[in-house]
Amino acid sequence: MRYPDTRKVQIEDNYFGTLVQDPYRWLEDDESQETKEWVDAQNAVTQDFLSQIPFRNEIRERLSTLMDYEKFSRPFKEGAYTYFYKNSGLQNQPVLYRQLEDGEPELFLDPNTFSEDATSSLSGISFSKDGSRAAYKISTGGSDWSDVVTIITATGEEIDREVKDIKFSDIAWRGNEGFYYSTYDKPLEGSQLSGRTALHSLYYHRVGTAQEEDELVFGAEQTPRRYISAALTEDERYLVISAANSTSGNELYLQDLTDPNGKIVTVVDNLEKNHTIFYNQASRLYIHTDLNAPNGCVVTTEASEPSPENWKVLIAETENVISPSTGGGRIFANYIRDASSVVLQYDLKGNLEHEITLPGLGTATGFDGKEKEKELYYTFTSYVYPPTIFRYVMEENKTVVFRKSGVDFDPSGYESGRVFFTSKDGTKVPMIITHKKGLVLDGENPALMYGYGGFSVSLTPAFSTSVVSFIEQGGVYAVPNIRGGGEYGEKWHLAGTKLQKQNVFDDFIAGAEFLIDQGFTSSKYLAAMGGSNGGLLVGAMVVQRPELFKVAFPAVGVMDMLRYHQFTAGAGWSFDYGTAEDSKQMFEYLLNYSPVHALKGGVSYPATLITTADHDDRVVPAHSFKFAAQLQELQSGENPVLIRIEKNAGHGAGKPTGMVIQEIADKWAFLFYAMGLSYVK
Repeated sequence: MRYPDTRKVQIEDNYFGTLVQDPYRWLEDDESQETKEWVDAQNAVTQDFLSQIPFRNEIRERLSTLMDYEKFSRPFKEGAYTYFYKNSGLQNQPVLYRQLEDGEPELFLDPNTFSEDATSSLSGISFSKDGSRAAYKISTGGSDWSDVVTIITATGEEIDREVKDIKFSDIAWRGNEGFYYSTYDKPLEGSQLSGRTALHSLYYHRVGTAQEEDELVFGAEQTPRRYISAALTEDERYLVISAANSTSGNELYLQDLTDPNGKIVTVVDNLEKNHTIFYNQASRLYIHTDLNAPNGCVVTTEASEPSPENWKVLIAETENVISPSTGGGRIFANYIRDASSVVLQYDLKGNLEHEITLPGLGTATGFDGKEKEKELYYTFTSYVYPPTIFRYVMEENKTVVFRKSGVDFDPSGYESGRVFFTSKDGTKVPMIITHKKGLVLDGENPALMYGYGGFSVSLTPAFSTSVVSFIEQGGVYAVPNIRGGGEYGEKWHLAGTKLQKQNVFDDFIAGAEFLIDQGFTSSKYLAAMGGSNGGLLVGAMVVQRPELFKVAFPAVGVMDMLRYHQFTAGAGWSFDYGTAEDSKQMFEYLLNYSPVHALKGGVSYPATLITTADHDDRVVPAHSFKFAAQLQELQSGENPVLIRIEKNAGHGAGKPTGMVIQEIADKWAFLFYAMGLSYVK
């Protein structure tokens, strides 16, 4: 392979007396012409390579066929209408519809009209309590920054477009007059896509007024926090504010909006644990917390005495992680048991009423709605069970199918099962393996491992047409629930953070070795894939066990562990990673596994297709740029090292369907080609 020349510069940083070279620092400047030319040159090499794979177009056509079916979201009620999202098949963005009772659905909002190339997307919508007003967010090019448009729902008339450049923000209506939102000041250094954001601020916007007139409610210099969000209880009595400095742990604040002189009061000031007020019954607050309960529990307290010493346990902690929701005056406790859902229904006094009967091992989401609802909706899915929407009648504990998936897939020809393997330190780790029935365990099957392992994110079973297009070719799809995730609560999460991050990598390696030992695959047919923190995971696999994997797909990965906190909201990830400035020990630990820094010459690395996007302002593309440049320089084997940089796209949310199909097709074509396999049409 001949790669574009990447200029090296003489830059070094001093960490506790250790000098660290950073020869590709200039690639961090996303506004420079040189960086843009480098991006174009790399894309040209990548596209030239991919265009020579004979079955690339066949894979894209198969993906298009598989994805060409109607897709629906769960219905939700706002005012007199029931709303739902629908994609007719290959629409780039899902469309929002509504209907009155059993009337005909009507189009309400079509994000495909936001831009000519469909790269602008709907990043959220919020309705006022009576449903007469709606404010929706538009993201351009996949960015986390959004602008807000306010409309009258009866007519669609636009009445406000003043609120611009909000980030990591919900919209919380107060009556029909205005709403709360959160944002950052524009970065003082660097571009809006890569510059560091620090202080989050909560504002109240009165519809029809200028954004400059918005009232600062919380945050900024007064209470400096990195993440602030707001919500109103359904009765609009209380404003609930969550404030945090990292992605784990938050404070809670409360304001009684019925009191003209009501002040914002502290509910809990513990930034180490996670807390959410998810329901209220008059002045009684219902709180989900992991304070003194690593797997989570539900407590109640009076709003007049909200602090933890007054909390009373309503639903006690169990050995499984709980995520509660409410609807119809019930509490639904959605537990994760070995990465699958178990849902229990409680009354508001904490009495168990029912266990919801689910179709099998998989993931159930939903079970939320307004206070007066008599029935709710939930979606159930697994790796071989296409998403199916169910209607649930609470009083009768009755579930009926509301809408089946229209995907052309016969699950009877596939199997998906859970196994447990032993990691390096003896920890038992679950993994779900999916493949065709009758698979021969001869080590000759292409296998794809997907992982994440961080930020308490749980990987639970979910159907994917892209995975189907792989396993129908005889592939094995394996998802290990490695440490750093939330599958077994906060202890499992903490076991994969900071100075224990290596556990994450060891778990993934042990999972790969299990697949090989059991005959599912062999190293010459094994691929690793992950995005964001999972991209870091794959980068670490490339560095630590290059001989174990034939193919690597690090997507939008955090690759420079010494400088990640210098960009956008990266400093908020320090709870999981630590930073190079924390201590000499932390610096040396990060340096040891940081993919950009741990690569070495004289090593044959896997065939690697790095993916990122020019508008990714979550994990800036400079991480992937520097990793690609370093890996291309040091690769001593014949495996290709390519980087695919999407234009007008971000971290992943809102990506048009056509763009998604092409990216998956390129990955699968690269995988089969690198493994020396053919694609069966």
